[in-house]
Amino acid sequence: MAVSKKSSDTESTSSVGRVGELKLDYVRQDRKTIIARSRCTSPWHLFPPIYLDDSGSAYTLLLNPSGGLVGGDRLSIEMTLGPDAHVLISTPSANRVYRSLSEVSVQVVDLAVGPGAILEWVPEPTIPFADSRFRQVIHVTLAPGATVLLWDAIASGRIARGERWALTSLENEIRVTTASGASVLERYELTPREDLGQIGLAEAWDYVASLYVVGDAVGVDTWRRLEGALATILDERPGRVLGSVSQPALPGLAAKVLALTAPDLNATLAALWGAVRTELWSLPAAVLRRY
Repeated sequence: MAVSKKSSDTESTSSVGRVGELKLDYVRQDRKTIIARSRCTSPWHLFPPIYLDDSGSAYTLLLNPSGGLVGGDRLSIEMTLGPDAHVLISTPSANRVYRSLSEVSVQVVDLAVGPGAILEWVPEPTIPFADSRFRQVIHVTLAPGATVLLWDAIASGRIARGERWALTSLENEIRVTTASGASVLERYELTPREDLGQIGLAEAWDYVASLYVVGDAVGVDTWRRLEGALATILDERPGRVLGSVSQPALPGLAAKVLALTAPDLNATLAALWGAVRTELWSLPAAVLRRY
């Protein structure tokens, strides 16, 4: 089925909430990636890139000093990577979505990865508070030779406060499109306040995550080896982590992960991410700074 832009991309903004835009253009300059152009409006705040090693990858933290999203907020991120750029994106803390009586909090992300470029998108989890309403759209477009590693994790709520799956609504869409026009799409909508049973298998777990690694520059044998490595990692914590990995109908891998606790989720992410970096780019595991 053909996928069109979500209605959230064009719908009018509510009279309440903030409209925050973050636009970043990266280019490869000599041996490292730099930000060539940037623009941000509140509540986004931009830190300059950090260089964690000699690979020249621009590690950038996306910072929302307000601490989260309230009803009516509409935040957007537009990011472009030039040829052979390498960017690693994360956040200093979880993305919190606060209680809302009526308005939806929206975050729309558009990522364009240029020829031969690499994007590692690894934010902290989203935590939907009780009675929250959240819609997220992440679209990635890959040029020939580009590769993306995309991680997206959702918590069941403020677990320490007993808020498990107490959110009002959660809509999530992830689409990755290659240069050939082939795409992988994940889309779901949860309304556990109306019917907790629709959460299905995930109801017994506190974290749900997706990992996509897609790129047409990677050979079939490499994808096969990496699939085996990721499957082994997902089997290492029986009863604590439940997951599977498969090859979609394009060059890449897709994995779904359920975890009981944040440490289980973080350890699994670290192992999966490290395996991808080693196999695809001969890079060590990234040791992130959160400041």
